[in-house]
Amino acid sequence: MKLHELRDNPGATKKAKRIGRGPGSGKGKTAGRGIKGQKSRSGVALNGYEGGQMPLYQRLPKRGFNKPNRKAFAVVNLGLIQKFVDEGKLDASAAITEDALVASGLVRRKLDGVRVLAKGDVTAKLNLTVTGASKSAIEAVEKAGGSLTVAAAAAAE
Repeated sequence: MKLHELRDNPGATKKAKRIGRGPGSGKGKTAGRGIKGQKSRSGVALNGYEGGQMPLYQRLPKRGFNKPNRKAFAVVNLGLIQKFVDEGKLDASAAITEDALVASGLVRRKLDGVRVLAKGDVTAKLNLTVTGASKSAIEAVEKAGGSLTVAAAAAAE
């Protein structure tokens, strides 16, 4: 077999039906669109339209709720704090505040405060003061000999 002898299997490809190409084609004149009406015109999109019946998306109830006064916290994992301490970007001997985290580049902006989560390992003796922390994060820091203080400013989370 040579390259010029390669062929598709018989019936594997089918020529596209050319619509609007004369009466002999079987799809001439109106090109299978019927006579008149909105759908016979060009540029019509009727997605979700149900012929005047109330559409499904309007028959179903609305769900969910967005709290207008919700708090958004900048989230930091303990593993990242440890990494920054190892690289010398954070001073473990001094107290680490939210401002220190922003200054080191670990947190871009404080938002409504910084919340510490327990992902990753912490070995340094840290003295953290933040707006929020998970219970497991507090345990992990205290296990490493440090202290994690949750500031009173956002104690009412």
